[in-house]
Amino acid sequence: MSDRKPDYDLIVFGATGFVGRILCGYLLNQKVDSSVKWAVAGRSQAKLETLVAELGARADGPPYLTADATDEASLRELCAQTRVIISTVGPYALYGELLVQVCAETGTDYCDLTGEPQWVRQMLERYQAAAQSSGARIVHCCGFDSVPSDLGVYYLQQQAQQQLGEYCDRIKMRVRAAKGGVSGGTVASGINIIQEARLSSRLRQELNNPYSLCPDNSSTVTHPPTLVPVQYDLDFQEWVSPFVMAAINTRIVLRSNALLGYSYGKRFQYEEAVLTGSSVKGWLAAKGLSAALTGLTVATAFSATRRLLENTIIPKQGEGPSQASQEQGFYDLRFWGVTASGKTIEVKVLGDRDPGYGSTAKILGQAGLCMAQDFAKSDKPGGFWTPASMFGNRLIERLVKAAGLTFER
Repeated sequence: MSDRKPDYDLIVFGATGFVGRILCGYLLNQKVDSSVKWAVAGRSQAKLETLVAELGARADGPPYLTADATDEASLRELCAQTRVIISTVGPYALYGELLVQVCAETGTDYCDLTGEPQWVRQMLERYQAAAQSSGARIVHCCGFDSVPSDLGVYYLQQQAQQQLGEYCDRIKMRVRAAKGGVSGGTVASGINIIQEARLSSRLRQELNNPYSLCPDNSSTVTHPPTLVPVQYDLDFQEWVSPFVMAAINTRIVLRSNALLGYSYGKRFQYEEAVLTGSSVKGWLAAKGLSAALTGLTVATAFSATRRLLENTIIPKQGEGPSQASQEQGFYDLRFWGVTASGKTIEVKVLGDRDPGYGSTAKILGQAGLCMAQDFAKSDKPGGFWTPASMFGNRLIERLVKAAGLTFER
């Protein structure tokens, strides 16, 4: 670790990307300059100058710094100038490792919006010891995947303890409704996972293990599949279909339980799915969504069909919806839990922007601010944390106050 005093509290790396630009605009609108000294960073000086000029049209634009995700020296210089880095540079499995390594080695706190479980596992294995030694707090998955799920479970468990006197040992999350597109970066990350899995039997085995991100990488409890098949959910009295984000969200929630000292219990189970309705139409919708997900997975596994999709329906990286479309987006997530004694409880998490862009940018921004403002190095030791185990109620409070989320029974 360097003895040099950082110039900034927070740097947004990848600021000129689509989510990065939304994030910077959000920080500016929040007027964080009065309490946090922040800057933007990226590879292209010209794009950074354009971004700062655009931001400066509304107020004083933030300072900018240049750094390349593949250039270790530039990343070390970047880390020397800040206490916290927010990274939006993905797919992280392709472009994210070097920055995580440098942050772990220099004691620089870090958060991102990855949804790539195989990459998160690799980072844990390679840099956990360095982060613990340097004091760097590394928090992956600070966007729509997996903050609403992770903190939704955390919130439900607190309510269960207060109202029922015990934690739930089984929780379901169901997507009641959502509007908004998936980001090009998310799609690119998903395609990369599929391509890696085709070439690695070890990765295929890992992706079948819901406990792959837990410290001991296993459990004596048999956990349901992370992708729930089409079925009728008796607790919600509706048909359900697989939820694509369940693969990462389930693993983060299970890791949070482990990092919180298994406060949810050693036998805790969690699953996610999409509600499609109670009638025959609901069954047909569930079957259709499941078939579409399977078809997309198969199509992206082969180069010819993948290129066709990339040239037609899949959004490109750096592209995204208009401001108006983001503002028209939303999501409604319902959580249902049952205790060992059979008592049940329900809560919901609502978001006021599209999940893939507008809400993700606000969530990520508040995670970075929470790390910069609310947690001294003495409050949490270095290592790889999850949103719930690192931030807990402090981030819930921030999201409710300034990011358009609602947590309620």
